[in-house]
Amino acid sequence: MEPALIGVRLASAAIGPILKKLLVSGGPGAGLTGRSEKVRLSSLVSFRGEKRTLTEKDVRKLAGTLVDRSVEGPGERPFPADETEAVTDVLAATLLALGDLDMDDVQAVRLGHTALARRLRAAAPAPDGLSADSVRYLESLTEWACLHILEFFTQRSTFIARSLVEQSRGQGELIAKVDEVIRRVPRADGRDAEFERRYLTHLAKKHGRLTIYGVDLRDAPEKWPLDVAYLSLEATGGPGRTGAAAGAETGRGGAAVGEAFVGVSLVGALSADPTAPYRRGDLLDGRADRILAHHDRVLLRGAAGSGKTTLIQWLAVSATQEDPADDMAYLRGRIPFVLPLRALTRHGERLPAPERFLSAAGCPLSPPDGWADRVLAAGRGLVLVDGIDEIPEAERDRARRWLRDLLDVYDGNRWLVTSRPTAVGDDWLAADGFAELTLAPMSAAEVTTFVQRWHRAAGPAAEPYEQPLLDALRTTADVARLATSPLMCGLICALHHGRRGFLPRGRKALYDAALAMLLSRRDRERDMGTPYGIELGDAPQIQLIQRLAYWLTLNGRTTMDRAHAESVVREAVPAITEAAGYDPGTVFTHLLHRSGLLREPTADTVDFVHRTFQDYLAAKALVDHWDIGVLVRHAADDQWEDVIRMAVGHARPRECAEIFEELLKAVDEAPDRRTRLRILVVAATALDHATEVEPAIREWILARTAAVIPPHGPEEARELASVGRAVLDLLPGPEELGDEAAWGVTTTATHVTDDAALPYLARFANHAYLPVRAQLMWGWSRFDTARYAEEIIAQLDPTHLDFTIGSDEQAAEVVRLGLRPARLDLRAGLTHEGVAMLRETLERAQRLQVMGELIGLLSPFPARNELRDLTLRGRSGGESAFLRDLTRLTSLDLGSLVRLLGADWRVVAAMDGLRDLATSAGNIGSLPESLRLPQVLTLSLSHANTSVPLDDVARAFPGLRGLFLLGHGDAPLDLAPLASLPRLASVFAHGTRVTGTEHLAPTVTIHT
Repeated sequence: MEPALIGVRLASAAIGPILKKLLVSGGPGAGLTGRSEKVRLSSLVSFRGEKRTLTEKDVRKLAGTLVDRSVEGPGERPFPADETEAVTDVLAATLLALGDLDMDDVQAVRLGHTALARRLRAAAPAPDGLSADSVRYLESLTEWACLHILEFFTQRSTFIARSLVEQSRGQGELIAKVDEVIRRVPRADGRDAEFERRYLTHLAKKHGRLTIYGVDLRDAPEKWPLDVAYLSLEATGGPGRTGAAAGAETGRGGAAVGEAFVGVSLVGALSADPTAPYRRGDLLDGRADRILAHHDRVLLRGAAGSGKTTLIQWLAVSATQEDPADDMAYLRGRIPFVLPLRALTRHGERLPAPERFLSAAGCPLSPPDGWADRVLAAGRGLVLVDGIDEIPEAERDRARRWLRDLLDVYDGNRWLVTSRPTAVGDDWLAADGFAELTLAPMSAAEVTTFVQRWHRAAGPAAEPYEQPLLDALRTTADVARLATSPLMCGLICALHHGRRGFLPRGRKALYDAALAMLLSRRDRERDMGTPYGIELGDAPQIQLIQRLAYWLTLNGRTTMDRAHAESVVREAVPAITEAAGYDPGTVFTHLLHRSGLLREPTADTVDFVHRTFQDYLAAKALVDHWDIGVLVRHAADDQWEDVIRMAVGHARPRECAEIFEELLKAVDEAPDRRTRLRILVVAATALDHATEVEPAIREWILARTAAVIPPHGPEEARELASVGRAVLDLLPGPEELGDEAAWGVTTTATHVTDDAALPYLARFANHAYLPVRAQLMWGWSRFDTARYAEEIIAQLDPTHLDFTIGSDEQAAEVVRLGLRPARLDLRAGLTHEGVAMLRETLERAQRLQVMGELIGLLSPFPARNELRDLTLRGRSGGESAFLRDLTRLTSLDLGSLVRLLGADWRVVAAMDGLRDLATSAGNIGSLPESLRLPQVLTLSLSHANTSVPLDDVARAFPGLRGLFLLGHGDAPLDLAPLASLPRLASVFAHGTRVTGTEHLAPTVTIHT
C-alpha cells in the first residue's frame, strides 16, 4: 500500500479522538496574562507540566492505537509486520517531540502541517534499522497527525484572539522600524532638494533618447525616444563565460544599430552567494530592469550592442520619474549615477571619487558640496557602471579596486556593472557579493516586436516599410536566419529602410555591412578612440580574422586555443601592409576585444560570436586560396553547407561554374540516396548566392534535383525544402501521388516559407489522407495568417481534423471566415482576447485539446457546450472549476503532468457519460477511498518507474473493460488485484513486465 494512502484509512472520525488526547483544552482570551506571553507548545500538550494527564507510556499506547487502525482492513500492509513494535516506538517518540519544539501555536499553524512534521521528525530519534516502507509510512502518518493537531489549535478559543494580538504587535514593530529608518536618513536641506530636481530633469533629457549608430538613415531623427524604442529581451544566468559560450550557436552577437532598441530581461540567474535570491533554475518575473529589485549588486555580461547600455539608460530614466510604473517602483527615490568608464578614463584620468562623478561623466550641473557623499551614505544611490571592457585591460584591476573602495564605504546602494562576456574572468566581483547575469539571444516574437518598435521610433516615414520587412522575415530564409541578434536585426531594419524597402539579394551584402559595422563604424561613431593603440581598416582586419575562420572550419572546430589563435595572427601580420608596423600580439588583442567578431568562451580559447561569421569568412579564405577540392570533399557534411553556399557568393562567374560542376560530379559518385540528396540540396540552394550562373548549369542542377522527388519521409522532405522556392516547380500534384508521397510533398511545401507555396498547398486541402490535411494545418504558423487562412484553412476538409490555433490572429481568422470546426487544439500563444473570440466556436466543439496553461483563460467554460472529448496537456491547476462545466464528456485524457486532488476526482466521478479516462498512475493515490467511477469502461495509466496501485484501480473502477498501462518500470507489475473486475476483457501493458496473470479470468486478453 502507498504510504500516501494511509490517511484514507484513518478518517477524521477515527484519528481525531486519539490525537485530541495529546492536547489540553484552553480557556477564553488571548492567553496574555500567564507567566509567558507566548502560548508555547509545551503548555498545550497533555504529557508535560505539573497538571499533565498523560504519561509517556500513555502516549505510546495512543501511538500503538494509531498504527493498529492504519493497518486494519483489506489490502497489503504499509510496512512489514515484524516491524510493528519498532514503528510504534518511533511514532511515540515523534509525538512526544511536540512538547520540545520551541514555538507557539500561532507559529506552528503558520508553518503548516508538512513543515511541522519535518520539525517533529528532526527533533525525534532517527528511525534507524527500519525498512524503507516503514520510514515512508512514518513520514505519511506524522503528516496526517500534524494536520489534525493544527486543526485543534485553530479551534481553541484563544487562537483567534492570540492571532490578532500577534498581527497587531507585528504591525507595531514594523511602524517602529520604519520610524527608525526615517530618523537615520539625513534630511536634505533646501539646496540638496532643489539640486536633485534639476539633476533628475537633466538625466531624463540626456538618457531619454537613443542615438543611432552604424547605418545612415537619411530621413530618421538623430535620436529616438527611449520609451518608444526600448525592448526587453531575455538573459540567462550563470558564469559569464558559460553564458557566452551557450549563445555561440544561437546568434548572440555584438550590436550597433540594435543597441539603440534593446533592453534585457531576466529568466534565471546564478548568484555567487548560494543564499542569495538568484539560484540556477529560479524564474523571477522575466525582466532584467527588475534585477536590482531582487539583488542590490549585479555584474551584467553581454556582447557588444546586446542592450547593456540601453538598460542602464532605462534604469536611470525610470529612477527620475516621480511616479514610475508599478514594475519600476523599486527605483522611486533613487538617485542615478551613470558612469560610462570609457568616458571617465578617456585621457588616462584616475577613476573619480563621488564628488567628481557628475563632472567626470560630463554633467554640466554643479552639486552642493558633499551632496554625492550624502546621497551614497544614506543608501539612496543607483550606481550604474557601464563598460568594464571599454577600458584598457591593464586598467581593469584598478577599476575593480576603485569599485571595492566605494562598496566598503557606501552600503545600502544598488550597483550595476556591465561588461562584454570575456573582458573579465568568472566571479570577477563574486567576492563582493555581485550576482552575474548573461544576456540571451532574441526569440522570434522579440524579433517581431523589435522590428515594430524600430519602425515606430524611425518616424512616420518608416511606417510603409514595417510590414514588408516582417513579411520578408517570415518568407525569406536568409533574412530570417540573420535576424537572431540585436546586431543583425537592427542592421536588417536599417538596410531595408535605407534602400526604400529592398534588401540586398543574398547574404553577402548583409554580411559586408555587418562586418563594416562591427570592425570599425561602431567604435568610431561612439568616439571610442583606440584602447589598444591600433588603427586598422576593415580590409586588413578581415584578412587577419579570416585566417582563424579558415583554420577552424578546415579542422572541423568552432573554438581554438588562444595561444594557437595568436600564433596564426602573428604569422599573418607581417604580410598585411597596414598591420605590419604594429606589435602582432597587440594586434591580436585588438581583434579579440574590439572587432566584435571574436570572443573568449573560456580563459584559454577563442571562437566567433556567431558560427555564421566563421562560415562566411572561411568561405572567403577558401575562394581566395581556391581550395575547391576542400569544398567538394565536404559537400555532404552538414557543417559545411553554409560555407559552400557562401563560397559561391564570393566566387566569380567562372569559379562558380567550376564549383557547381564539381558538386554534380560528387552527386554521381555519392554512395547512397541520402548523400546524393544532401549534395543536390546544397547545390540548389547555392544557386541564389551566385552573382552569375550559366542557364545550362542552373537547369542541370534543377533537373537532377527532380530525381529525388517525392521525398522519402519527413526528414528528406525538410531537407528538400531547404532548396527554397525553386523546388515548388518540381513537386508533383495530388493526382499523381499515393497517400504517403502526398504527405511528403506537403511537408516539403509547408517548409518552403514563401507565399508561392500557397497555390500548390491549396490543391491538397480536400485530400482524403488525414496526415496530409494535418500537415496543412500545422503549416499555418509559417505563413501570412490571413492569406493562408483564406486559401488553405477555409478550404480544408474538416473530417477528423483538429484545428490547431496558437495565436489571437489565427483565432480572429477562424471567426472572420465563419469556420465552426468540431475539433479544436488550442496552443500556448492565445491570450484572453483570442479565447474570447472563440467562445461561440467552443460552444459547438465536440473535441478539444488544450495546453494546461490556458485553462485559466477558458474558465468558466461555456455552460451550453457540446464537448464530448477533452485532452489536457502540461501543468495547469484549477481542473475542478474547469471540468465542472463539462457534464457531457465521454472521453477525458489528462496528460502526465496534470495533477488531480480529491476535489478534482469528485468532479470527474460526476460525469455520468464518461467512458474513457486517461491519466497518470500517480493521480490514483489522491482518489478518495469512498469514490467509485463505474461508468468508466476504459482506463489508461501512464507511469515511469512508479508503482501502479492496481488494488485502488479495481476498487474505484468496478465497470472496467479495458486497462492500458503505458510507461516503463524496473519492477514487474502484479495484475492479481484486477481479478475482482467482473467485466475486464483486456489489459495492454506497454513497456511494463507483468505477473499474476494466472489470477485473471481466462477471457481476459493480455497484450504486452
